[in-house]
Amino acid sequence: MSAGERGVASGSVVGSAVGGDVPVAGHVVRRGELSAFLRSRRERIGPAEVGLPVGSRRRTPGLRREEVAQLAGVGVTWYTWLEQGRPIKASAQVLDAVARTLRMDVPEREHLYRLAGIPSVALPEVGDCVSAEVPVILAALDPLPAAVYNARWDVLAWNASYAALFPSVTMAPRGECNVMWHVFTGSLCCSPFVDAPAEMPRLVASLRPAFGRHIGEPAWSAFVARLCAASGEFAAMWARQDVAAAESHVKRMRHPDLGELRLMSTQMALAVPETRMTVYTSVDEATRAELLRLRSVPWLRTGCPEHGYRRYRNPVGPDADGAAGVALGVSAAVAVV
Repeated sequence: MSAGERGVASGSVVGSAVGGDVPVAGHVVRRGELSAFLRSRRERIGPAEVGLPVGSRRRTPGLRREEVAQLAGVGVTWYTWLEQGRPIKASAQVLDAVARTLRMDVPEREHLYRLAGIPSVALPEVGDCVSAEVPVILAALDPLPAAVYNARWDVLAWNASYAALFPSVTMAPRGECNVMWHVFTGSLCCSPFVDAPAEMPRLVASLRPAFGRHIGEPAWSAFVARLCAASGEFAAMWARQDVAAAESHVKRMRHPDLGELRLMSTQMALAVPETRMTVYTSVDEATRAELLRLRSVPWLRTGCPEHGYRRYRNPVGPDADGAAGVALGVSAAVAVV
């Protein structure tokens, strides 16, 4: 614990630990994110969960600031300033105590460190490039659908089977070849997810720690602002401050020509920072059979009965060349009719 933390913990005010707004825009924004994140984590924990009396005079949900400070063993003034986003010094030791008190999991704790300016794990700069061997690997994985994403869920490269399953993503215009944009700006009935209400919060929560690594960067700020403006659902989920890691799990996908598919998405980190390859495998015989049937269908559809369909040439159909696609652009294996 630093001298500033000990001083405030004992009730005194340490002037050297507090100043005006940091004159760097990214730091100011980061402090605002830290404030909102801590408040959201505090409000989700009821006093009874940590052995405190509930009482009848609570005007806000969750724990009070002074209760968090007491349980974490830090000063009330210090924690108040931390949650208010003031530019005070915070050691990893004290942040650990706060994280334990607020019952943060590993992704949430990593996010907290980033927002507080204490990286627990060194992460290199973001990279959106795809090395020359990646399209070769993607093509070799066929017939397993596979794609490369960056931390913002832009689809950077894909194989023909992926394009056959998600043509509306891979055929999207420049700037919209992005899973988040596709999921949150489309109608729920056209969503590729059968369990969209469960999958959508998971997507947003996986974006939050990545955003924390790029606070103040115009491209990231503009991306989130554009999504918030385009989708009230995204804006509401983003405001919840949930944090999660991108994990391998079974996805129930809806395909206009194949029906429901159950696919395991497996994530593999690539050498290029903040990029990963995701491979989709069948988890039951029905899905495996439908993916095989996909190769005999010459045309694919996107959409739904209510909003109509668009037809695409099947990149794994009878006349396809099976080429892999690389953003930004349109795969040569897919043509819209």
